[in-house]
Amino acid sequence: MAQDVVILIPVYNDWDAVGLLLAKLDASLVGEPGQFRVLLVDDGSTQAPPPNLIASHLDRINSVQVLGLTRNLGHQRAIAVGLCQIREKFACDAVVIMDGDGEDAPADVPRLLHALAQNPKSCIFAERIRRSEGLTFQIGYGAYRYLHRLLTGIPVRVGNFSALPITQLRRLVTVSDLWNHYAASVLKARLPVVRVPSDRAHRLAGSPHMNLVSLVVHGLSAMSVFSDRIGVRLLMATATLGTLAGGLLALLLMLHFFTSVAIPPWAVSAALVLCGILPLLMLLVFVFVFVILAGRESSTVLPIRDYAYFVQELRTLWTPNRKPMNT
Repeated sequence: MAQDVVILIPVYNDWDAVGLLLAKLDASLVGEPGQFRVLLVDDGSTQAPPPNLIASHLDRINSVQVLGLTRNLGHQRAIAVGLCQIREKFACDAVVIMDGDGEDAPADVPRLLHALAQNPKSCIFAERIRRSEGLTFQIGYGAYRYLHRLLTGIPVRVGNFSALPITQLRRLVTVSDLWNHYAASVLKARLPVVRVPSDRAHRLAGSPHMNLVSLVVHGLSAMSVFSDRIGVRLLMATATLGTLAGGLLALLLMLHFFTSVAIPPWAVSAALVLCGILPLLMLLVFVFVFVILAGRESSTVLPIRDYAYFVQELRTLWTPNRKPMNT
């Protein structure tokens, strides 16, 4: 197993859940070899960490630090800044990324690290086999998964819960798509991935901060990473539909002029409308594809280069001897 592991947890006002999570995480690491440090990325929270965030002594976690951001960036970008901070300022062998609400089960962290020990060059992701959310969310999530598969050709199986070797982290922080979506950027960069089955746990405290708009933006951010694939697939789909519409119109005209088959006027009108609309749609998609491809070489944000602009401070919350660490 990795000897030195940093556990990255983005937080936005979820301090009650984080306090419970740290205790459960520490208990899950008992008996596991190595050194474990926690980096909480404070994503512009309006509430400061409470003084009793760490209510009891931690046996296996060696330190808890908070990386304060200058403003709220959103869940995915907070992860991106945290990963870049670890890459630049922390000497470690591996990084574990997990949410702070407890829905990423702490008991699964050793399983991810064991899988990493067996696949030291791969990114290890927890694959959700059962979710804990309500029926409405699961229906919406199922629709999103179907749309994602339809537009990108890539099935949605994983979230943020994962373990990365430091060698792959060095590659990932140079991927501009990391600024939009962590898991999608790993797939886009074609890093080797191993999946470990995992059940999603229940929130430890408080209520979710994500609403319908946040969930839709999150899903669109994931798909935006594959915008070039989406553009090409849309172009192929419109070209296919245009060909079929043209063939249908030709067939209707042949039947009308060369046979005695009665063709309804609305059928010819519909075919003409399709033949007029589809070329325009295909032209729009064609332009979209070229805009996307042209923008690939002019990324506005490169995480490893620009992350420091969003870092406000790095401070230590807890160490075994209660003394601040050198950072």
